Amino acid sequence: MAEAMRTIRHPGPTAPVRHAKAWGEAAALEFTIAPGETMEAGLGRGVAEAGCNAAYVSLQGARLNPFRYVMPAGSPGPSHAAWYSRTFAPEGVVTVTEAGAIVGRRDGAPFVHCHGAWRAEDEPLAMGHMLPPDSVAAEPVRVTGVGLRGAAFESRQDDETNFRLFAAEPSEHGSPGEAGQPTDAPRALALTLRPNQDVCHAIEAVCRNERITRARIHGIGSLNEARFEDGPPMASYASELLIRDGRLEGGRVRLDVAVVAMDGAIFEGVLVRGDNPVCVTFELVVVPEG
Repeated sequence: MAEAMRTIRHPGPTAPVRHAKAWGEAAALEFTIAPGETMEAGLGRGVAEAGCNAAYVSLQGARLNPFRYVMPAGSPGPSHAAWYSRTFAPEGVVTVTEAGAIVGRRDGAPFVHCHGAWRAEDEPLAMGHMLPPDSVAAEPVRVTGVGLRGAAFESRQDDETNFRLFAAEPSEHGSPGEAGQPTDAPRALALTLRPNQDVCHAIEAVCRNERITRARIHGIGSLNEARFEDGPPMASYASELLIRDGRLEGGRVRLDVAVVAMDGAIFEGVLVRGDNPVCVTFELVVVPEG
């Protein structure tokens, strides 16, 4: 008999639907955050100026000062299954080696959820959850990514986890192809996943239903422990994860990730399909190919 997959107990009732999704037009993004702008303000501005409702963006090579981040941690009480560490505040300029962020909205204003790895001067590589309102561009920051028009990530109270989480949903402004207006623009799927389901199998099931057989997968999330095709497992029940290279080919998902445990240890590798349950959430942009 197959071993049961790991589960984590969240404080609220289990939602009957285990994902949320919305289609939108996909737009290639490239813009610059000016020195002195916070990452949240700069990313929100750049996405809006491109005419997009939401986005996944990459921040490789960004140099920031000040820079603030947290790491995953156990919850101090029963109100949540996991929580955050104290805020880390490295001195001087911090260089982001790789990071990904979902840009959406919260209470009508831009809101950014960012996971990545970074290095302060003369310090070892660290990884975690950037605090974008408190992290400021020290030099011009080049941003690339995939913007979405007609699909949104809205931060809403989630009763199951008791967190404010991004939910993928149609934008209130609608999609350019909806109202009988044909469009040849490429499309992408905004997707969010709920806890206690294997991340690869969950993406595959959604893509089957949406008739997607080949795609690039961008995003961030959290796992309850992690198992890799090669290398040691991660035993931490809470984590912060960045998808470095995500692909769907022939209906099968391959996720090459970097993930940080509660003790700060960083793990890298390709996730085993069927043995990597979502801890709190995954926020994804799926871009069909072919």
